[in-house]
Amino acid sequence: MKKSLSKSEAQKQIEEFFHHIKNKKSEEVKKIKKFAMSYSIKLGERRKTFCKKCFHPYIDPSIRIKNDKISLTCEFCNTTSGWKFDEKHLPKIGGSHEEECDC
Repeated sequence: MKKSLSKSEAQKQIEEFFHHIKNKKSEEVKKIKKFAMSYSIKLGERRKTFCKKCFHPYIDPSIRIKNDKISLTCEFCNTTSGWKFDEKHLPKIGGSHEEECDC
């Protein structure tokens, strides 16, 4: 199989795909994962946006945090995926509470 795109162009396509992942089907996620593998592009944190078994994007997963571990349960296949809980990887929403409070 001949590759027709450069690695940077492939990276841009993958970024665009994961920007709109909530609207995708599991077959599309599986294809983009194979596409990334064919260009030796690591998904990194993006792999946490879909189920590792059925490849459905996490839309409304069951989330549990216990003992510095986070576990997500897929709403389609009930598979549990777990990762080490790290605050630096949490999304930043709004301002910090410490900035608003004089505690």
